[in-house]
Amino acid sequence: MENTIQQCLEAAKCVQEKSPMYRRIFEGIDIDKMKTKEDFESLPFTDKNDLRDAYPLDACAVPMEDVVRIHSSSGTTGMPIIMPYTAQDIKDWAQMFSRCYEIAGITKHDVVQITPGFGLWTAGLGFLNGAEHRGALSIPIGAGQTEKQLQFMQDLGTTVICCTSSYALVLAEEVDKRRLRSKISLKKGIFGSERWGDKIRERIYESLGIEFYDIYGLTEIYGPGIGIDCGEHCGMHVFDDCVYFEIIDPKTGKVLPEGEEGELVCTTFRRQAEPLIRYRTHDITRFIPGKCKCGLPYPRIDRIKGRSDDMFKIKGTNIFPAQVENVLKQIPGLGSEYRIILKNIELRDKMIVQAEMKEEQNSRQLEEQVIRLCKSVLGIIVEPQIVSMGTLPRSEKKTQRVFDERY
Repeated sequence: MENTIQQCLEAAKCVQEKSPMYRRIFEGIDIDKMKTKEDFESLPFTDKNDLRDAYPLDACAVPMEDVVRIHSSSGTTGMPIIMPYTAQDIKDWAQMFSRCYEIAGITKHDVVQITPGFGLWTAGLGFLNGAEHRGALSIPIGAGQTEKQLQFMQDLGTTVICCTSSYALVLAEEVDKRRLRSKISLKKGIFGSERWGDKIRERIYESLGIEFYDIYGLTEIYGPGIGIDCGEHCGMHVFDDCVYFEIIDPKTGKVLPEGEEGELVCTTFRRQAEPLIRYRTHDITRFIPGKCKCGLPYPRIDRIKGRSDDMFKIKGTNIFPAQVENVLKQIPGLGSEYRIILKNIELRDKMIVQAEMKEEQNSRQLEEQVIRLCKSVLGIIVEPQIVSMGTLPRSEKKTQRVFDERY
């Protein structure tokens, strides 16, 4: 731990000297005098607004001739977030991603089909670089093209599918519809980019019968591939030999003890082109105490519960989409897909919960269960809208769950 803190402080000193953005953020701070973990925790946080304000490359800490690639975050609005990479950054990222494949049991005998998009988004190239580093055969199809995805899956004997959980659901439903289960060779899935709950996991497993792994990452912190769950499936191992992780109280910024739930903060102490110091991911999780049975030395974080900036407030109550999902999964007659629509009718807030029902269900009884459980668990009365399976829109990328129409 002490050595890692020193590396983080060295990275902070480096960006204070070389990054215009961090010269502003760390103005008046004498990092040379900092020695301890407590000293490091006194440094200010960095967030997306800092990176937007630094557009295009005010956060860069190396000469432009050392930059070999640019990526951009997919989930922002307004001014894009630009992330530069040196050749060493690309190499480190590929090695971490290759480690993810290794933990998931992927070998050079596997055929890895990559469905996330290629280009400025980090996902497609991240999955590809890691698979090639691992020595597996890669099929970089990219986003969409469901017909081709299914054709290649059959003709080329795909054993590993890489995608968002939303698109995995699309593929699973198409496999069912076309009765392709006996014609495909899928064994594993590596899913990332969005949180996904038990209902979706069960639905995908019913159709594909594969083992799947949660992979973690974000463009600002290399991209996907800085953590993954192992065969024990009890939390994601995060690679603390490249990134330093903290869990903070999102309201106070105070670092929380191991096991307490809060917001994940990352410091990329090995990154060259654009190291980030105490970057707020807004992802809500916790460190899982104790050692994993798999024997890996890396710490574990729990499944991402949601984002601190995804929380919405209705009728004076703070709610995360994950809380609604946890309510719906307690009702056996409901499927995995749902949407939350917030409206203001006659100056009163209304929360509509749309959910799909499985076949041969009594919709009125399901609606009553949704009302009762939401009142009991969330403390508010909702208006349920139960629809037929397949009615709610599917996505080839990330699925939007909350639609706030109050403003």
